[in-house]
Amino acid sequence: MNPEQLKYNPTHEWVSVEQSDGKRVATIGITDFALEQLTDLVYMDLPKVGEEVQQGEAFGEVESVKAVSNLYSPVDGRVIEVHEGIVDNLDQLGQDPYGEGWLIKVELADDATLDHLLDHEAYRKQCSES
Repeated sequence: MNPEQLKYNPTHEWVSVEQSDGKRVATIGITDFALEQLTDLVYMDLPKVGEEVQQGEAFGEVESVKAVSNLYSPVDGRVIEVHEGIVDNLDQLGQDPYGEGWLIKVELADDATLDHLLDHEAYRKQCSES
């Protein structure tokens, strides 16, 4: 996926929204900026299919040799797919965070939750200021 076409949570999660079988589906991952800050990932915990996620609420966590960080949902909805293979291959996140490094897919409950997300330029500006 092209990072310039994605939407971003201020907490460093990215979102791509597509139409699939008449449903709006958000694919969610974490940004290269977050991965650079974390370095050396050792563990990741993701939700189960069928779980509900709420915008701004933690849906999982990632642990590096430095710290444990929550993953925050940028949208409201129900988890319909989890990238189970990524948990056992955390190096893949750093190799392709915007493609094969996706984490979960969520059936959107409401498109309005997308309104607060940052575009690529605003997200990069936020990262440069932190």
